[in-house]
Amino acid sequence: MGVLAMGKYFMFEMFTTLGFAWSVGLVLAVLFVLAYEFINGFHDTANAVATVIYTKAMPANLAVATSALFNFAGVLLGGLGVAYAIVHLLPVDSLLGMDSTQGLLMVFSLLFSAIIWNLGTWYFGIPASSSHTLIGSIMGVGGAFAWMNHQPILQGINVSKASQIMLSLIISPTLGFVMAGIFLLIMKYVWQKHKIHRTPDEQMQINGKKHPPFWARASLIVSAMGVSFAHGSNDGQKGIGLVMLVLICMAPAYFALDMGSQPYDLERTQDANRRIMAIYDRNQAVIADVIDFNALANVPEYMLAHCSPANVLPAMSLLDRRLAKVSTYKDMDVEERREVRRLLLCIDDTARQVAKLDLPAKDLSSLAKWRKDLTRTTEYAPIWVIIAIATALGCGTLVGWRRIVYTVGEKIGSSSMTYSQGIAAQVTAAVSIGIASMTGMPVSTTHILSSAVAGTMVANRSGLQIQTIKQIMLAWLLTLPITMLLSASVFILANALWG
Repeated sequence: MGVLAMGKYFMFEMFTTLGFAWSVGLVLAVLFVLAYEFINGFHDTANAVATVIYTKAMPANLAVATSALFNFAGVLLGGLGVAYAIVHLLPVDSLLGMDSTQGLLMVFSLLFSAIIWNLGTWYFGIPASSSHTLIGSIMGVGGAFAWMNHQPILQGINVSKASQIMLSLIISPTLGFVMAGIFLLIMKYVWQKHKIHRTPDEQMQINGKKHPPFWARASLIVSAMGVSFAHGSNDGQKGIGLVMLVLICMAPAYFALDMGSQPYDLERTQDANRRIMAIYDRNQAVIADVIDFNALANVPEYMLAHCSPANVLPAMSLLDRRLAKVSTYKDMDVEERREVRRLLLCIDDTARQVAKLDLPAKDLSSLAKWRKDLTRTTEYAPIWVIIAIATALGCGTLVGWRRIVYTVGEKIGSSSMTYSQGIAAQVTAAVSIGIASMTGMPVSTTHILSSAVAGTMVANRSGLQIQTIKQIMLAWLLTLPITMLLSASVFILANALWG
């Protein structure tokens, strides 16, 4: 049976098993994610083309269309590191502990919150962060789920992962501000009194040309497309992560693990598990404070329902037994697939903690390698998900960009933006977002570029429009608490009505 035929059979079997009502709910949930990503396209991507349009380096329509293509390519080639940083914002127990009804309500609650806030800030032309919006919405429903189950609110949030992401979202705009300012000062030192330091109006008055000088124009275009590609690779992955969150919560039997995995993939996972156990055994003295080496290998399975470093050795033994009994994941029932995913993520989470300890360099290197093999069948995305998100983001880029372009180009600085300022801001944003995507950290395109533009204004002594800066800062401060509160409230209310 060919790959396409197998895919059709798989989808037919899934929808048949789920039934009509849940199939409709699943399709609607995925469409809501695509709607969110479409809105993200015209909300955030306007930042990528703002300077290239404002400096007249490219006609607006051409700039937007080209940006859409680079966004599409960024999603396709960006990997999945950021996607699963989003998925792992919810603890393993919460992610797999929800029933189908709660999973459906969770998805619609967080998407409703994210879409409402994104549309509101776009309408008023405020460069707010879609990343903050999404993360706040996910944390809100996670905390609400814990509260509804009479658990501490923080137990519904992966605090470690959330802290990492929030640190990234705080540091990245600051770095953007500083790096763009320094870059501009270097350009002004190297090319003193050069025409790249003119504004579009000055260029028109001096020589009657509406376009920037050739090399400045080329730099602006290349850097703008670099920002678009980086935006696609980072924000597009967030959409992929959202779809996978939907699929794992609502159809765990088919998406908790990569059902396309072959016997070799399971053997590779089992081998990684055993090799990590061997590393632990060699370094017992170093990691004894993290892992309980006295834990019984054959501890009752019901005691392994929750992820804990203390019981990771019994979990690893159980995983080894589970994988030894089957050749593919299709040989497991639904609960076994849920259990194997929980075990894999729990083992990987403990390995992440062990990797921070003072182990021999060779063991640390091996641990990093085996962790990748261990999670290969959990951190995946079907190709149709990637293409659907790429298409939604690319199409969204084509509309609605004018409001944000006007804010970035006209309302951040007290005076007009020069060509060199546009180059400095865009190169800084492209490099910063690209590095974040490669390291698997979600960042805000909006805040990095806005901060970079502000940094060039300060370095150029152009001054800042305090009212706009206040609006951006206020949006930055309010986005997280408002979206958390909104998504949590909608989730609790929805459960009260339909749960």
